[in-house]
Amino acid sequence: MKKLMKITLVIFGLMCSLATAQDKIGTTAANFLNIPIGGKAISMGGAYTAIADDPTALFWNPGAMSRTEHSDVYTSITNYFVGAKHTWFGAQYMLTSSDAIGVSLNSLNYGDWEKVTTVENPEGTGEYWQASDMALALTYSRNMTDRFSIGGSIKYIHQQIYNETASTVAIDLGLLFITQFNGLQIGASIRNFGGSLQMRGRDLLTQVDLDPESEGNNENIVSYLKTDEWAIPLTYVIGVSMPVIDKGFTKLLLAGDVMRSTNDAQTINLGADLRIADIISLRAGYQSLMKAERENGLTLGVGIDIEISGYSIIFDYGFQSFGKLGMLNTTSLALTF
Repeated sequence: MKKLMKITLVIFGLMCSLATAQDKIGTTAANFLNIPIGGKAISMGGAYTAIADDPTALFWNPGAMSRTEHSDVYTSITNYFVGAKHTWFGAQYMLTSSDAIGVSLNSLNYGDWEKVTTVENPEGTGEYWQASDMALALTYSRNMTDRFSIGGSIKYIHQQIYNETASTVAIDLGLLFITQFNGLQIGASIRNFGGSLQMRGRDLLTQVDLDPESEGNNENIVSYLKTDEWAIPLTYVIGVSMPVIDKGFTKLLLAGDVMRSTNDAQTINLGADLRIADIISLRAGYQSLMKAERENGLTLGVGIDIEISGYSIIFDYGFQSFGKLGMLNTTSLALTF
């Protein structure tokens, strides 16, 4: 078991080295993969890598999923910028007391946009165009010991804009370690370790004359415009969480994450969750600390947990402030059984 843990940590370290070596700030595709999900996680500033108590572990840290000890379904909806809608759905099932499997769907839909324009119709053809992003993931997690767990996801990533699409496959890897110091938990994850995206589609077909200075040749050879390949945002995160108050009906949990992504600068996220009588939770956090240029920052939220006939129904609300860009609101609903 110790040998397996060492091998896992070595592999994880090598992947972290690759992440730091590939600095592609502002030059990656599929950046929706790093949009935070879940009302609870968002309201805690995205400091969620070392927390394992709902199916959003499928996104934040697959190594934490098997620590939830129950089966869940979870959905999260965010009304995103420019009329887009970000939706995440996840479900996990405990195979045994130490093994869990899960599936998740991460979707960003930009809606319908008016007026497809062409050279012949610069004012619009009357058609609408669409754009959307999607990632479908399958996750497995296992408790290797009573304090150490590991998990991974394989996911299919797809982007579409009008008639052009791009697809690739990537993996996520996560670890969670529960220390013997006052409930301190340490989590780490690598996300989006995989291929690149290249747009293809019928609108890239064109007709060319390979030798315009000659006569008698075919002037309308069908050709295909080749687009560039773009990497996806390889991201690694290290986080900690610890309950600082656990007395009677009151529990206060503090958490912090350090995140580095190839498409952005290194940031620190902090969060707090105050749980009262195991029913109501008040949360606050701050995103992107230590980042020179940012619009996001303060996050707030509330959660309600209701037990009905052996089922737990959880409602979470998260608020994010983006300065000049406005505010984002996220609502989440979970069913635990």
